[in-house]
Amino acid sequence: MPGNTFGKVFKVTTWGESHGKAIGAIVDGCIPGISLCEEDIQTELDLRKPNNSNFGTSRQEDDVVEILSGVFDGKTTGTPISMLVWNQDAKSEDYSKIKDIFRPGHADFTYETKYGIRDYRGGGRSSGRETIGRVMAGAIAKKILKEYKIKIIGHTLQIGPYKATTFCSKQIMKNDIRCADKNIAPQMIEYIEKIRKDGDSVGGIIEIIVKNMICGLGEPVFDKLSANLAKALMSIGSVKGFEIGLGFNSAEMLGSENNDEFYIDKNKNIGTKTNNSGGILGGISNGENLVLKIAVKPTATINKTQKTVNKNKSEKEINVIGRHDACIVPRLIPVAESMVAITLMDHLLMQKTIA
Repeated sequence: MPGNTFGKVFKVTTWGESHGKAIGAIVDGCIPGISLCEEDIQTELDLRKPNNSNFGTSRQEDDVVEILSGVFDGKTTGTPISMLVWNQDAKSEDYSKIKDIFRPGHADFTYETKYGIRDYRGGGRSSGRETIGRVMAGAIAKKILKEYKIKIIGHTLQIGPYKATTFCSKQIMKNDIRCADKNIAPQMIEYIEKIRKDGDSVGGIIEIIVKNMICGLGEPVFDKLSANLAKALMSIGSVKGFEIGLGFNSAEMLGSENNDEFYIDKNKNIGTKTNNSGGILGGISNGENLVLKIAVKPTATINKTQKTVNKNKSEKEINVIGRHDACIVPRLIPVAESMVAITLMDHLLMQKTIA
């Protein structure tokens, strides 16, 4: 199936299904000589796993990574890096009774229409477990970007009607919702718990901030950094919206309000007084922080009776019995960070071909 590879120089291919034997990724184009071990990958994968909160899925997978190729004596060789995680806690019987029914909000209908066949167990290839491959590849990209002092910070900005109004990066990992506002985080968690008890789910907004950005990344015209970041983040299954900088709010502003005026800082470097553009001008990074936002829809699987149809075009009612997150937002943060890292790594290598 085409469409499983992302990137032009730093290429990432993900493979596997939710209830298949394993999930994995292949990274091609990685710089040789980079120190890399399974622990580097595992640290990022552990951030994606459900925590001990009440609103995460009850599916408990160890998600232990195995590096199969591309690393020798603890260093990357420049050849394709193949990695996998074995699926161990799949319960396919939960889905056998609804294999011919199209679940509302899921990709069942579109996959069936497009291919004439689909893996109905847990969503198959359209499952959120596909993102494991993205996180494994992102861990490699992050490690290389760290050498350039580039830092990617993702956090929960909003859950339902509750929105963070302050930002402290040290607070992000101190609460289950991974919110940088310690005052609003408990309200977010309480709201999710209320939704979960009602058998429903809720979405939210993730903000990604990239600090110490390199100026000059981005390829006009169709490979603008902003365009590729949008594609990277919108390719995540639950993401339904993307913004950079002020995003849609800029439509309400005057040019005199929206433009970022330039100035010379104390180190004689060119900077901007504001960052309404989100760190990108003309599709090329300008050295300011990248500021991105993505809208995450509510988890499609809910414990409520819904109306739908089956393959025989008969109307049905469905109440999915399975394991799901009442709110996927916090677990999606490392996935979003990984896709940003992969995109930046790809553009960094593209830049090296001309610089």
